[in-house]
Amino acid sequence: MSLIVDIRKDLGGFVLNTAFEAEPGVTTLLGPSGCGKSLTLKCIAGIEKPDRGHIELNGRVLFDSAQHINLRPQQRHVGYLFQNYALFPNMTVRQNLMCALRGKYDRETRDQRVDEMLSLMRLEAQEKHKPSQLSGGQQQRAALGRILLSEPELLLLDEPFSALDAHLRDSLKIELRNMLHSFGREVLMVTHSREEAYDLSRRIAVMDHGRLLALKPTKELFADPGSVPAAILTGCKNIATAIKTGDYEVEVPEWGIRLQTAQPVGDNLAAIGIRAHYFNPSTAHNRFPVRFVEEMEEPFETILQFRWARQDQDSQPIWWRLSKDKRPQSFPKELGVAPANILLLYDSF
Repeated sequence: MSLIVDIRKDLGGFVLNTAFEAEPGVTTLLGPSGCGKSLTLKCIAGIEKPDRGHIELNGRVLFDSAQHINLRPQQRHVGYLFQNYALFPNMTVRQNLMCALRGKYDRETRDQRVDEMLSLMRLEAQEKHKPSQLSGGQQQRAALGRILLSEPELLLLDEPFSALDAHLRDSLKIELRNMLHSFGREVLMVTHSREEAYDLSRRIAVMDHGRLLALKPTKELFADPGSVPAAILTGCKNIATAIKTGDYEVEVPEWGIRLQTAQPVGDNLAAIGIRAHYFNPSTAHNRFPVRFVEEMEEPFETILQFRWARQDQDSQPIWWRLSKDKRPQSFPKELGVAPANILLLYDSF
């Protein structure tokens, strides 16, 4: 049971050219705005038609340019949760849910299934309310409930939290994660938020400029993003051009240092990354003198910016992020980073 996508669509100034396979569970398309994430979902759902390629869901061909197959959206058995939820504004919650069962079952069965979904989505008290009377979270649950009642083979989520404030977003992530787990089929989600991708996904596909750069299990991607765009999207703050100088050694000219690595260095190395949490004043490896630059305070963490002693004065300072209770009394004269925490990046920088 899987989704296979291999498509190309040319929009003139932008070309989507992507290929991947999604397995049961949540796969997230992670990338900046305009990289082709939502366009990919629309091609899968049948809202947009690729110029060429192939889309297959659980062995059933949805689109194939060579065979002239292009199923209508209603034939694809795909549920699409739009950014604005797309509830019918003049219908109540109950009526919106009932739309998913039009032409199915008898009236008693339809009522029973809608009652069950209202209970699952905790919307019993709002069943007679119209969308304008609902909170953002209630609208999301109503839209998701309508989709689940249609029993899709594949669920597509397009920025499911974009319309919610930060507090509501955090509380609903847990609810949505549990719902998606119980769904038991393929889910393809689009987001530009690494936190949402990390919290909800089994696998992450990194997209940039219409191309798929990486597709890895979530924790594996954050541990080893493999490319500069993927490192940036997963939150790496310290990235610099690097040169291979040994099987397990790199030189970073901008920083004026050489670093030992735990992974073997490929010949096509372009850059290295060090996450802001990875520095340690007591680490013996990759230890060099540093110069303090500036301190920035966040609600629960402190960011200490520094440059290596031989680093170019005009270059970007390095970020060292640590919890406030771990902040040293005085800035250390040297910092180190474990070889395992040097990210090797292979895209052009």
